[in-house]
Amino acid sequence: MEYVQERIATLHAFGGTGGESGHGLARTTTDSVAETSVVVPMTAREHENPAAERVLSELETLEPAPAAVIVPVRADADEIGPFRRWLESFALPIRVCWCTAPGVETLLADAGLANGFGKGRDVWLALGPAAELGEYVVVHDADARSYEAAHVRRLLAPLTMEFEFSKGYYARVEDGQLYGRLFRLFYEPLIRTLSADHDAPVLDYLEAFRYALAGEFAATADLAQQLRAPRAWGLEVGTLGDAFDHAGFDGSAQVDLGRHEHDHRAVAGDTGLEGMSREVAAELLRVVEERGVGPDYETLQERYLTTGDRLVQQYDADAAFNGLAYDAASERDQLARYAESVVPPGTDCRLPRWVDAPFEPSEVLAAAQPWRTDRPAGPRLSERIDTGAQD
Repeated sequence: MEYVQERIATLHAFGGTGGESGHGLARTTTDSVAETSVVVPMTAREHENPAAERVLSELETLEPAPAAVIVPVRADADEIGPFRRWLESFALPIRVCWCTAPGVETLLADAGLANGFGKGRDVWLALGPAAELGEYVVVHDADARSYEAAHVRRLLAPLTMEFEFSKGYYARVEDGQLYGRLFRLFYEPLIRTLSADHDAPVLDYLEAFRYALAGEFAATADLAQQLRAPRAWGLEVGTLGDAFDHAGFDGSAQVDLGRHEHDHRAVAGDTGLEGMSREVAAELLRVVEERGVGPDYETLQERYLTTGDRLVQQYDADAAFNGLAYDAASERDQLARYAESVVPPGTDCRLPRWVDAPFEPSEVLAAAQPWRTDRPAGPRLSERIDTGAQD
């Protein structure tokens, strides 16, 4: 058992009578759940997927129910109907947000925001409505086969303690081996390399998160409206950059969510971890450059590889100590692939803060729900939805 605190508050899962009993966490977050919008982004591959079904089934067990469960869905026109009917079969206050609906594309194009899409854009489309429907916003990926409803309460707990932002961290050990590869082999060695050369608070902040690329976070509605979301896989890093500005060390926390089992991606290719590393790198380096760090790009790749190689030796020892399989040669091959991503960030295509958005959240929901013709897309916070309502 360890009690180490990072530069941000670190809330451990020690066990005992606190967390999920009638004491502590369960008691202090009960009322907050009813004031929370949960955002669960999905793509067509999540339709009736066992992991996504587990997430939604677990959310059904929350008492009280969340104020809203907003599911931004990226799917083709022939897929959205069955997908929506499946989502609405759950006993949840579901709000389906069809992110690729023609009306959404038109809304974004008319506002000059049609430049690219991905997970970040999907989450951003949901953040505006989520911040209007709840005092708090919790974001979860839909691919965790080990998901528990208690994760919502755990992420909310710091917000009930007057923190503004909280992020989950968890172990990625599955099938007798270490996962979390993009974090272990790309983010961590790159941040360590930058920190060795620059004394900058933003690097201390980014280094304090034990799993910075986790998709699970919570924020006050006010903070959620301040997030400038990158359009794709840089979402998690971009969120940390904005949280640093608006919550800082004192307003941020991280929460132990135990152990997660996720779906896994291949390494090579644009849709694999190699492609993801390019987007994560661009956003990470943009975040630190904007806050005063000037990387030496001529030597950064080489120094990143040196740091990464040292970490591979440590991972190898840790795996052996725990009886886990470990392929050091494969891990070093990944380092070499990811090193190609360590280049200056390109064009900034982030979406605006919702406080500066050129349209209202209700306009997004109206455009993203073309099947609704009977009434406006959604009530504002002052017109709280009934928790049993469905689209």
